[in-house]
Amino acid sequence: MEIPIFTVDSFTNLPFKGNPAAVCLIENELRDDLYQSIAAEMNLSETAFITRRKSMDYSSGSRFGLRWFTPTCEMPLCGHATLASAAVLFYMKKNVNPVLVFETLSGELYVRQHEESLIMDFPLNKPKPQDQHEIKDLLKAAVGDLPIQDVCYSPTTKKLMVRLADACDRSELVSLRPEAESLLRNETTGKINSLIITLKGAESTQSGYDFYSRVFAPWVGVSEDPVTGSAHTVLAGYWSEKLKKKNMLAYQCSSRGGEVKLEIRNDGRLDIIGQAQIILQGALKI
Repeated sequence: MEIPIFTVDSFTNLPFKGNPAAVCLIENELRDDLYQSIAAEMNLSETAFITRRKSMDYSSGSRFGLRWFTPTCEMPLCGHATLASAAVLFYMKKNVNPVLVFETLSGELYVRQHEESLIMDFPLNKPKPQDQHEIKDLLKAAVGDLPIQDVCYSPTTKKLMVRLADACDRSELVSLRPEAESLLRNETTGKINSLIITLKGAESTQSGYDFYSRVFAPWVGVSEDPVTGSAHTVLAGYWSEKLKKKNMLAYQCSSRGGEVKLEIRNDGRLDIIGQAQIILQGALKI
């Protein structure tokens, strides 16, 4: 059996930047252990698997099944691999539909093209305040002695969000080096699958970014996720209220970097906007 596969850099207009995802086009559902083995072989933060619906091909069909796997487990929601999947269908398969619908563990997700970008229609996951004392050891492992302004948790996505105090600057966020082993040792409840550390954008700079972030997810086999759309469903819910804005521009400060545009819609959902670059195509032989 041969499976078409692509590597796509998401949330960037440059190759080798943003967040790489593998995208596989499969004719029929595979065994779960085979999905997991392929994702472990790819060894990227996520590998996406697209299946056709109602026997339509990849160029004319508008509805597809979509699953995401890290090297160690299946994920209920992944933004950058959804963006990568839509890029393969729109750019490589020349899909003719204005909107693609993906059936996922998080419900139906919609992606459309707009000029050089792709727009994903995602749920908005507003986080709730978290008692810092209950997780003080984890916070210490994450940010050391840097001052913290807010800590919030999203039970839907199992993401913990830590906002650094405004006295911190971007360089301090970039310099953080939390150890995966320490994070794992200080969070064993299973309630958290990733840690988001975020910082308000400085009004004195010319970047135009409303906030910055980094994401660490050793609990699902990903030490640092370079740019993650699912984290921004949480970040958008938090920062929209704090900044009193519905349209925001964010930058994820990983070593690869990545830019994400966010627009909170009137129906309470979130448009996540980004570009993607397809850098590799081939076939898996199984």
